Amino acid sequence: MNYDEEMNMDKVEFGDMPPQAFLLGLLSAFDNRYQAAADAFFKEITWKQFFAIICINLCREAPTINELSDVMGSSHQNVKQILLRLEKKGFVSTIADAKDKRKQRIIVTDEARTFLEKNDNNGQQSQYIIGRIFEGIDEKSLMNTVQTIMKMERNLSKL
Repeated sequence: MNYDEEMNMDKVEFGDMPPQAFLLGLLSAFDNRYQAAADAFFKEITWKQFFAIICINLCREAPTINELSDVMGSSHQNVKQILLRLEKKGFVSTIADAKDKRKQRIIVTDEARTFLEKNDNNGQQSQYIIGRIFEGIDEKSLMNTVQTIMKMERNLSKL
């Protein structure tokens, strides 16, 4: 594949870069661009704060910081900073674990739910944006990409 042609970037020369290196760079660049676009979506919270709320809601039970860090793929310190900012906004709070009082579990507040209903129209706007990002990508290609990235994730955890 001619990356120079495909990327339509005249100030960069990819040369004979192997597809693995190109894909890692492409994923990093996409992540940066997506984060900038997503940060502009909500004025009150950042993409990473929104992502933390999504990840908390995905957990079967209210997660601890360590559990949330694993789900988000981020360090304990970074997640703690995100949660502190969300807590100041009243979007998350902590409760003691029922079985082990030393553990603190994170919950999404009604204030956060109200904010998301008001600002994301119950997920309608997020779904619209996701639909636009994946426009023209068939399900087979999408599933191949998901499987590839999941394999990369497993390999990364072995490093």
